[in-house]
Amino acid sequence: MNASSVLDGLEVYLVGGAVRDRLLGYPYSDHDWVVVGSSVDEMLARGFIQVGRDFPVFLHPNSNEEYALARTERKTGRGYNGFEVYASPQVTLTQDLERRDLTINAIAERLDGSLVDPFGGAEDIKARRLRHVGPAFVEDPLRVLRLARFAARYAHLGFCPATSTLTLCQQLAHAGELSELAAERVQQETFKALSEQQPGRYFNVLRDVDGLAPWFLELAEEGCYERCLSSLAQAVAAGIDGNVARWAALVLPLADEQRSALAERLKLPNEARDLARLLALSVACLKSPEWDADRLLEWCNSVDIWRKPERWNTLLPLLKVFTPLLDTHTLGARLERARALTPRKWVEQGIKGKQVGEYLSHARRAVLAGEA
Repeated sequence: MNASSVLDGLEVYLVGGAVRDRLLGYPYSDHDWVVVGSSVDEMLARGFIQVGRDFPVFLHPNSNEEYALARTERKTGRGYNGFEVYASPQVTLTQDLERRDLTINAIAERLDGSLVDPFGGAEDIKARRLRHVGPAFVEDPLRVLRLARFAARYAHLGFCPATSTLTLCQQLAHAGELSELAAERVQQETFKALSEQQPGRYFNVLRDVDGLAPWFLELAEEGCYERCLSSLAQAVAAGIDGNVARWAALVLPLADEQRSALAERLKLPNEARDLARLLALSVACLKSPEWDADRLLEWCNSVDIWRKPERWNTLLPLLKVFTPLLDTHTLGARLERARALTPRKWVEQGIKGKQVGEYLSHARRAVLAGEA
């Protein structure tokens, strides 16, 4: 089939984020489509490529965009994966939209641009309201985190969760459903939220519904929440925009063991663990305005700046925020000169063994002190 005939005769609707963000005037790039009244066999016959395992999702043979058969979901167990999915030509568009989390995500658009909005999502967009579609919201605990993430994403536009939706989230938290989530899913939602304009709103919503446990226990400890959210806000205000860097800023006020426990529980990638550790170590070592060559050398050795010089560029934006009295320009220049030193000079002079390292360390210290 040619590109135009692939869709001929199919009942197709644009759904989800593209519809929501178009109505908001918000940037978007992905297009998700729902096909009503079709079957796996028909989609394959038209040239679509099936990619979904748990339910029929297909890639368009020309655009590579995703087309999913209309489906329903039925709760069969606890947690995120406890669902039975049903897709058939008999499933209606309204039934498909009904399984979604928030009304603003349950709007469909026909190919002619007209809307199908059975749950009032367009009105909620106008009212800047994040509201659940129906009582089935409580069947998926991940929706608590998704609500919090959407609150972070659209906070600057004035969006707030509906009181009734917050109540359902609190019920999920009190029932212990959040503990059923996979760490990877919690990490994914959290790091998406950290990329938004107001990431602190994500944690505020979780706190409001008693949802910091079980995943963010350290933030809930006395005095930690305010300090951590203040640290995150400081980084955001300074223009720190990477989610890994923002995570490092968030957990900076925590003790080492708290930071490690949180990273382990969320199964954070090494990149996030390392930057959080290095930032905490750096701030502890460099926060004093006094220029102490011994302290600087200790810091260089601790973060292994000699073998991993790229760490300086990674840490620099955060150091400008959290060690504002540190002369990072001068330090950067001296680090570059100190890194250029090699043992060759002393080896050629016949110096051997541990003495080579001692001479190298002494020379580096002199450079850091501005004495060489």
